[in-house]
Amino acid sequence: MNLNPALLEILACPACRSPLHPDDAASELVCTNAACGLAFPVRDDIPVLLVDEARRPDAGASGSAGESGSDAGPTDGNSSTATDA
Repeated sequence: MNLNPALLEILACPACRSPLHPDDAASELVCTNAACGLAFPVRDDIPVLLVDEARRPDAGASGSAGESGSDAGPTDGNSSTATDA
């Protein structure tokens, strides 16, 4: 994975706005918020920051965030999202 360090400094998780940490072995950017924890793929050195494309790191490579039927955000029920419209 070859991402510009300046880009990594400004990228944030689209679900919770927390910083992202690169996982070079998995070619992913992982959210640093433990409550969120989404992992976003990096394809051809381009981060795919779509919640529908993200997965939870504990779900394995075949799991995706959308499989649980939730919006893939924090599960405490107190977060407000624009997807409720």
